[in-house]
Amino acid sequence: MKRPLAATLIALLLAGCAPAGTSQSSSSGAAATGAGGRHPWTIPHELRYATAGDVAGLNPHLVQQTLLQYLSSLTMAWLVKYDHENHPIPELATIVPTQQNGGISKDGKTIVWHLRHGVRWSDGVPFDADDVVFSTQVVLNPANDEVGRDGWDLITKIDEPDKYTVVYHLRKPYSAYLPTFFGSADANPCVLPKHLLANLPNINSAPYNALPVGIGPFKYASWKRGDSVELVANPYYFRGQPKLQKVTFKVIPDRNTVLTQLQTHEIDLWASVSAAYYPRLRALPDVQVLRQPSFYFNHLDFQNQHAVLSDPRVRQALRFALDRHQLIDTVRHGIGIVQDTPVSPKNPTFDPHIPTAPFDLARANALLDQAGWKRGPDGIRAKAGRKLSLDFVTASGTPDTDVQIELIRVNWSKIGVAINVRHYPQTMLFIPLAQGGIVYGGKWDVIAFQWGGSVTGDLQFIFACAAIPPGGQNDERYCNPQVDAAIARFQELYDPKARQPYSDIVQQHVAADVPEIILSINEDIYAYNSDLKGFHPNQASPFDDFMNVDI
Repeated sequence: MKRPLAATLIALLLAGCAPAGTSQSSSSGAAATGAGGRHPWTIPHELRYATAGDVAGLNPHLVQQTLLQYLSSLTMAWLVKYDHENHPIPELATIVPTQQNGGISKDGKTIVWHLRHGVRWSDGVPFDADDVVFSTQVVLNPANDEVGRDGWDLITKIDEPDKYTVVYHLRKPYSAYLPTFFGSADANPCVLPKHLLANLPNINSAPYNALPVGIGPFKYASWKRGDSVELVANPYYFRGQPKLQKVTFKVIPDRNTVLTQLQTHEIDLWASVSAAYYPRLRALPDVQVLRQPSFYFNHLDFQNQHAVLSDPRVRQALRFALDRHQLIDTVRHGIGIVQDTPVSPKNPTFDPHIPTAPFDLARANALLDQAGWKRGPDGIRAKAGRKLSLDFVTASGTPDTDVQIELIRVNWSKIGVAINVRHYPQTMLFIPLAQGGIVYGGKWDVIAFQWGGSVTGDLQFIFACAAIPPGGQNDERYCNPQVDAAIARFQELYDPKARQPYSDIVQQHVAADVPEIILSINEDIYAYNSDLKGFHPNQASPFDDFMNVDI
C-alpha cells in the first residue's frame, strides 16, 4: 500500500528535498537551563510535536496518511518494523520470513509467521495468532473501507497450526509481502485486536477507531478532534517502558503557525518540514535541524481519464513547460532533485538511465499544436470548443505550495494553458472514496501532494490498473498494460536482482507517459528542541525507534 501520505501522507503538498548525505545543524544561542540542565520551556519526558496537518482518523486500515503513520508506529501492532537502514526487523513476529530461512516456501506461495509469546495489547488482553488471522480477514472483507487490498487478494487460505503460528497460502509469489502484510512502513494496515472488533459487521464506524488499542511503546490517551492527540507510555509493552512518558501530537494545519510555535517553544518537534522553511529554522536558537535523503517525492498528478489530459502529448507538453529547477530554487531554497522517475536515488531499485525532460517551451508548444490545441484571442488554447483550462486542487494552509502554484500558473500560461485553483481542508483530501475523499474521487484535473516511495521499490500502488480507486490509490487513473505486466512480474520475484529489469520497465514507461510530473525527490527535514535526544528517524518509518528518545 501507498504512503501518502505514504500516505504522506506527511506535511502535504510539495515539501522539497535533496539527495545530500545526512546532515544535522543546530543554531547557537545561549539560553537559561532549567531542572536537569533542560531549557526552562522543556517539559521533562513529554514530547510535543506537529506536522503542519491534521489527522483524518486513527485506524490505519481506514486512513493512510504519513502523519498517521507516525502515530501508528508508536501505538499500533506490527509483525515487522524497520531499523535505521530501512531493513525489516521482527516486532510481533519472532523472525522475518525469507526463502533462505525457510519462512517462505521455495515456490514462494507459502509464508509462515512465528509470533512472540507473552505479548499483551495496551488494554492488558493477551495477543496471539487469532488476532493476526482476524486482522487479515478484516482487510479481505469487502464491507470494510480499506484504502487498498493490493497483495492481500493473493491470499487463498490462512492456517493457524497453533496460537503462535500463522501460515499464509498465496495464489502466486508476492515480493512485496513486506511491508504489505502488517509491516510498519508504507502506511500499511496494522494487526487489530479481535477481542474488541470481532462482533462487528465491519470496522468502518467502530468506536475503536476514535481511540484504538494497539501494541507499541505508547497507547492512545485522547483524541481531541481539531486540537490534539495524546499518547502515554504503554505499561504492557513487551520491550519495556520508553523513556518518554507522554507524546502529544498538536493539530496545527498552517505551516507558519507551526514555525511560530517552535519559536515560542509550544512544540518540540516539527516532522517533517517543508523545504521553504529550512533557512528560517536553521536560524532559530536552541533548535536543531536534521536533514537526510528521503523516499518521498513531490508530484503533480494528472487525471489521465479526463478528455483534456487523456492525450499523453498534452501531459508531456505540461512537463516541458514546467521549470522545475526554478520551483526548487524559488520555493525550496535549492533542496530537491529533478528527475522523471518517482524512485529515490537512495532506493536500490532506482534506474539511473532514465533521461530527465528539460524545461523547453518550444517543444511544449509544438506538442500542443500537434495535438490540435489552438490558441484563442485570449491566449488560452482550445480544441473542439473546449478551453485548455485545468482545475488544480490543493490543501488549505500551505502558503509555500500556493507560491509554487502561482509559478506553475506563469509557466503554463506561456503555452496557453490556464488553471483554476481550488483549496480543501487536508482532512478531506485523503479520506476514503466512499466518504467523499477528494484525491480518490478524481473530480480534478491536477492535484499536488507527496507520496512516499515503497521501501521495496514496488510501484503497483501508484500505477497498476487494478489500483484505480476504489481498488487502490492510483488516483491518476493511469492504466498501461505493459506497466501492469512488468509490475506483476516484479511482484513474483523475491530476489532483488532478478526483479530489477521489471522495475526499470515500469520507470521507463512512467517517464515517457507522464501520468504525473515528478517535481522533485525529497529530503526529510526535522526541526526540534535541542533538548530532544535519541531521535534517529529512518526513511521508511521515521517513528519506529522511539524507545530511547527522550527530552
